[in-house]
Amino acid sequence: MIHRRHALGLIAAASLAPVASFANVSYQRSEFRDGLGKRFADLGTAGTFVGYKVDDYLIIASDKVRSGEDRLPASTFKVPNSLIALETEVVADPDKDVFKWDGTRRSIEPWNRDHTLRSAIAASAVPVYQEIARRIGAERMQKYVDLLEYGNRNIGGGIDQFWLTGDLRIDPMQQIDFLDRLRRGVLPVGKRSQELVRDILPTIKAGDSVIRYKTGLLGAERGRPSLGWVVGWAEKGSRHTVFAMNMDCTTPEHVPARLTATQQCLADIGAI
Repeated sequence: MIHRRHALGLIAAASLAPVASFANVSYQRSEFRDGLGKRFADLGTAGTFVGYKVDDYLIIASDKVRSGEDRLPASTFKVPNSLIALETEVVADPDKDVFKWDGTRRSIEPWNRDHTLRSAIAASAVPVYQEIARRIGAERMQKYVDLLEYGNRNIGGGIDQFWLTGDLRIDPMQQIDFLDRLRRGVLPVGKRSQELVRDILPTIKAGDSVIRYKTGLLGAERGRPSLGWVVGWAEKGSRHTVFAMNMDCTTPEHVPARLTATQQCLADIGAI
């Protein structure tokens, strides 16, 4: 059986390393395309894009530095958080279990209502996922973060803050590794949980392609965004590309531009 990191094109020696970031590991097939970086420069900001073209066994990155830097995952952690909620039965049914609004009015209006897991991930409702994390608890959360081999596996900084302001860090290549295992249904958790999480991920139709994705925005819950993520995979017929993008969000216009830049990068590499 092929080791999962070999499936991402890592050489055998690299699979022994605790962290296999794109910037410092040799791949069997990899390319750096400087033109992808122009998408961020055109927005007046800095960022990185990494795409894994599954069928071509090819990893394409916009740069050699930022693509290997780990950062807080922000709301992209809602993907493993959803898996863990289902595995621990904190959530039994993503469409029927309801998390009641706590009555605190927040600046992001879609957060100010009751949510199911499906609607919460669509609205990226931080308060709901903080409550989910509290119900999971630190001991079970650490167990599953370790089991999933997610990022640096450090949940220090508070059970409802570790992915927002705490100690958890992940780089784009680690995001791709985790998401590719979810896409294939080979994570070391139940098949049902993986199927449900794949099903509740937000989607965008782009021509004849479908993009399954999750955004993240550091500081969104405080009204002070600073870093944006978009991670997921694109499906073009039977061909799949798993991707991770992050960029500095220094103006309000950068927040919606995350998805635009991601789609442009996917189009640039022929993924959509």
